Amino acid sequence: MNKLMTTSFILLLLMVVCFSIYSGNNTKIDESDVVIENEQYRLIVGNNAIAKSLVFKSTNEECLMQGENIALFSVTQERPYHNELKLGHPNKRSTYQADTVYREGENLIVGFELIPYQAVIKIKETPSYIGFTLHDFITDNIYPDYLKITPPPATELTIIQLPIRDRDNFGEWLNVSWDENVAINVLGTDVYASIDFEKRNGFKILKATAIKNLKFKGTGAALIVSETDNLLNNIAQVEEDFNLPKGVESRRNDLINASYYWTGNVNPENVDQHIKYAKLGGFRLMSINYTSFEKSRGYRLIGNYEIDEQRYPNGKDDLREMLDKIKAAGITPGIHILHSHIGRDSKYVTPIPDYRLNIVKSFNLSEDLGMNDTIIYVEQNPEGTTMADGCRVLRIGTELISFDGYTTTWPYKFTGCIRGIDNTTINSAQKGSFIGILDVSEFGATSVYINQQTSLQDEVAEKIADIYDAGFKFVYFDGSEGVNPPFGINVALAQYRVFKHLNPQPIFAEGAAKTHFSWHMLSGGNAFDIFRPEDVKQETRNWPAEEAPRMLQDFTRLNFGWLGYRVPDETTVGTQPDMLEYVSSVAAGWDCPISIQSNLQAFESHPRTVDNMEVIRRWEEVRTNHWLTDQQKEELQNSDQEHHLLINEEGGFELVPYYQIINAAGLNNKEIRAFIFERKGDYYVTYWHISGDKQLVLPVSKTDANLFRDLLHEEMFKFYDETSIIIPANDRRYIKFYNKSREQIIEILENAKIID
Repeated sequence: MNKLMTTSFILLLLMVVCFSIYSGNNTKIDESDVVIENEQYRLIVGNNAIAKSLVFKSTNEECLMQGENIALFSVTQERPYHNELKLGHPNKRSTYQADTVYREGENLIVGFELIPYQAVIKIKETPSYIGFTLHDFITDNIYPDYLKITPPPATELTIIQLPIRDRDNFGEWLNVSWDENVAINVLGTDVYASIDFEKRNGFKILKATAIKNLKFKGTGAALIVSETDNLLNNIAQVEEDFNLPKGVESRRNDLINASYYWTGNVNPENVDQHIKYAKLGGFRLMSINYTSFEKSRGYRLIGNYEIDEQRYPNGKDDLREMLDKIKAAGITPGIHILHSHIGRDSKYVTPIPDYRLNIVKSFNLSEDLGMNDTIIYVEQNPEGTTMADGCRVLRIGTELISFDGYTTTWPYKFTGCIRGIDNTTINSAQKGSFIGILDVSEFGATSVYINQQTSLQDEVAEKIADIYDAGFKFVYFDGSEGVNPPFGINVALAQYRVFKHLNPQPIFAEGAAKTHFSWHMLSGGNAFDIFRPEDVKQETRNWPAEEAPRMLQDFTRLNFGWLGYRVPDETTVGTQPDMLEYVSSVAAGWDCPISIQSNLQAFESHPRTVDNMEVIRRWEEVRTNHWLTDQQKEELQNSDQEHHLLINEEGGFELVPYYQIINAAGLNNKEIRAFIFERKGDYYVTYWHISGDKQLVLPVSKTDANLFRDLLHEEMFKFYDETSIIIPANDRRYIKFYNKSREQIIEILENAKIID
């Protein structure tokens, strides 16, 4: 019996030893290693703070690029502060890698090379993710009493960095590396975490960093390693646990791929007309620019966010009633705002500039400033100060001052100064007073940026939220790039300071700029600015079609708009059905929507508005009903091939590739747009006149063609002679040809003649 027990004990001991030596993909585990794990993965960190292994448990797959010896943590100082380090090393910005780590309960105690203090990283192990949060520092009795600093002297601390092997996809916005099986994501758990990556040969270093000047203690990130199909579920749990905006929930909303009708001039008097055109295009959403209800009609008053009593005599009640009418028509309204911009005619600028407007560069007066002085002397060199028109603005006290030049040699001075611009209050100032360059927006110089380290953004956010409460359901954060550095934090921070006030949470949001934390808010990504009709196809290839596959790697979409709406005139062919079809079809291939910007006058003036809106309506129906197959989406992703969404003889949709007949009705003629396609062994041409109501003489026998308004409704044509027919040249129609080759049909269209 004793012998049997001894044998069993030896076998058990061998099993324990074997398990202690090998784990996951056979990475050796030493007694001093730190093991951090959940149900999905295991992270092994040596006591030297080097990540040894990151194993996805269900497949036993190693996710790290091993052998790189990259520490899990690091700390950055602007210069050495410890006396001996200061003497022994160059005084410059330096990053020190972690060189020791051990675990005490839920805390990791981290030491660093050379510098004499430790960081405390709190670990939160959950089934969905593992959290890493900068909890504290251990700095007792490290620096001598005569060194009057508040330890630790550091500007940044990297709370996690891992060399992740490259996979098929990498989402730079979400910071996730993935393939069809596994996804590895370093995700910020608060708005102040700086999330980034570094490209290396065969791998990327995914990292999260806390920045002292923004927020040190409490800054955190989550590490997710999971099946790719389960990634969003894990992110949703992070959002729930850390009270973040519900980006996953938003991406799963039925309206996430809906296109929207954008207007900057809807009001209670014309809302019925806007609804008419929105429904004509099958739009499920209407984005309403702030100019539709704000006293401002442009950037110069933005920031006040006061409802215009002339158009809305009962203020918010009238706005709510208008939004209710839009909803009753089956259209969901959203708000388009410039949240971080302050107009130069707003009460925040004139007659006294708000102290919370951002200053990009500061100086001290080197001489007293009198009430009438037009030269301003300063102590610091203005080298590098902006010279862009409209942006040359100084702020001092109650006054804004423009200048036309400056010197970069002593005595430093601003010259050609105009006092009290923007109707601000002229003041004098003593030598030594602070004066600064106002952060004027580079887009037209009609607005100013908010200092995101002040309360002004929150003040504006509360005003926006009060208007949003009237019944808006989604939001566009325009001008999101308009913040002060660090942009990687402040772009999302400015959005978040507004977003968190919006109740209920928007169905989705879009924005003009994005950073990592924006992923939780901007589930709609971004839209592009308007391109000329003649350029819209190529610009779509250049920009949204290029971005779409990258956004797919971030598990999100973008908006292939904004599409403008131009009436044909002597300078342009205007917006035409094939242009809207091209953008809508490529967008649908990537499960993305479009948006259109226009005004009632343009809709009413354009002779092809009905045809244009019908194009959008069809594609919106396709999006709503998820009609496209995966194979069709793949075909549409080829942006070099144009497609037409046809309504066939049975009233159903058919998707056909089609090709423009460039010289229809004559060489370089721009009046007729014609496209040829083949279906069921026959050739068809869809054609229209860009703006007129004319006729087209077609050199083809009456027995060789049929004319259709659409394939459900045949129309009669006239006879020109025995070898030619006359067909209408106005709205979009279809011609079906018999006994003709593709080349013959193209020649027939090229030889067509326009007659009145």
